Amino acid sequence: MNLRGMMAIYKFEMARTGRTLLQSIVSPVISTSLYFVVFGSAIGTRITEIGGVPYGAFIVPGLIMLTLLTQSISNASFGIFFPKFTGTIYEILSAPVSHVEVVLGFVGAAATKSVILGLIILATAGLFVPLQVAHPLWMLLFLVLTAMTFSLFGFIIGIWADNFEQLQLVPLLVVTPLAFLGGSFYSIDMLPDVWQKVTLFNPVLYLISGFRWSFYEIADVGVGVSLGMISVFLGICIAIVWWMLRTGYRIKS
Repeated sequence: MNLRGMMAIYKFEMARTGRTLLQSIVSPVISTSLYFVVFGSAIGTRITEIGGVPYGAFIVPGLIMLTLLTQSISNASFGIFFPKFTGTIYEILSAPVSHVEVVLGFVGAAATKSVILGLIILATAGLFVPLQVAHPLWMLLFLVLTAMTFSLFGFIIGIWADNFEQLQLVPLLVVTPLAFLGGSFYSIDMLPDVWQKVTLFNPVLYLISGFRWSFYEIADVGVGVSLGMISVFLGICIAIVWWMLRTGYRIKS
């Protein structure tokens, strides 16, 4: 394995965070803080607690997961799309690095940035509400698995997209609505029976539920089911990336 080539891609992508610090770190943290002000203060006065957890603290895992999903997709999709857009992707493909090393470089950097951002938001949330993490290792596991999975998903979008509009299409019209409707700010037990069953078809629900369990040991679905759903989605993303790189889909053509 060409570790030097893989690390070159990884370090270049990580360095981009320093060049876009305002957009990559500061903006998501400010946005999350506003969520606490609006939802924690306004709605928190009407919904004091859910499952024995104060409402302000209850929404923390959902907010972290919402940011994690969007930033993982954004970082990974732009990371591979921009070389394709400028034509420098051919220099990467002709370099002595395998497809696996290219994916590990781009996706590893995107996932690392997302995990760091998630931890920063977690620390920021501690300034607004009292937090407890019942299972820190499980919390980190869910954080890393989700970041890796959706960074791979973003990598797929970056290869598929032909322009900047398509690059933003899936995150804005699909992922963000699913995150909002996946129990980020509420428990599905608060919904009517019909909508509870409909929500079970939302894959993001399982991510948020498992992540919230690692904090407060309350979940809308079983932890094992949440891990299973993440693993299935991760496997699907790996299979699609492998097919894209093997066939040269929208890269070599």
